[in-house]
Amino acid sequence: MKTLDPEQIGSGKLHQFFLGSIAPRPIAFVSTVDANGNPNLSPFSFFNAFGVNPSTLIFSPNRRNRDSSFKHTYLNVKTVPEAVINIVSFDMVQQVSLASTEYPEGVNEFVKAGLTALPSEKVRPFRVAESPVQYECRVREVIETGDGPGSGNLVVCEVLLVHVREDILDENGMILPEKARLVGRMGGDYYVKAFGDSLFSVAKPLTRRGIGIDALPDYIKNSPYLCGNHLGMMGNVEALPTEQEITDSEANDFLEKLYQQHLPAAEFQKRLHLSAAELLENEQVHQALCLLMAT
Repeated sequence: MKTLDPEQIGSGKLHQFFLGSIAPRPIAFVSTVDANGNPNLSPFSFFNAFGVNPSTLIFSPNRRNRDSSFKHTYLNVKTVPEAVINIVSFDMVQQVSLASTEYPEGVNEFVKAGLTALPSEKVRPFRVAESPVQYECRVREVIETGDGPGSGNLVVCEVLLVHVREDILDENGMILPEKARLVGRMGGDYYVKAFGDSLFSVAKPLTRRGIGIDALPDYIKNSPYLCGNHLGMMGNVEALPTEQEITDSEANDFLEKLYQQHLPAAEFQKRLHLSAAELLENEQVHQALCLLMAT
């Protein structure tokens, strides 16, 4: 491991490590207005949700690294403490990137990026019509974390209204990733799609208690062919298979065919554990455990 001291590498280098390692990050495409009602629109990937009671969304228009100056968004929310946080989809990501250009004060990024400004219902800043989810917010406070280059300015927002495109919802009113087509920010010029082949599921141990990796037999825990994710899946079951479940499983048919090949012990174990790994990759956790425990 390479060890870095933030005080030695400087804020610019640390910023790049943040962008490359704390990722993917959701993007707040923030609309604000100045004292004269002139709109401003800019994306920020130092952003997330931090609570629902009260509703709390926070984004940070950091001071510029080159000269420690403030961004227009920060100046606007200090004058008019309102904002619309528009969520970014793949279908608009190029326009969002264009809007991040540091245009002079007073330039309308809605126009520059070819985006549609929708009047909000409870706040003065406009919504972005192309965004699948739009949060009208009141700015509760702005927390300045420092006064040097790259220092954060946490804009703490309370959600007043949520606008969601109906075509991205399922029958229960929940957002479908495949319909929302959201994107996340990585380091440099990289983004990531939050849909399609990028999606995978992990069973949450909320309503049941997994046995833990420590409860697995040693020959499973110490297998050179099973990775941490494989062990985590097996440790997330509520109980190991019973002898009867193992006997009734299809593992015995597979083992019989494997035995008939008269393989050396090491090769036998390799084939066995790789087959279990394949079952785990297909989320067949119970079958994988039966196979490993049948020997």
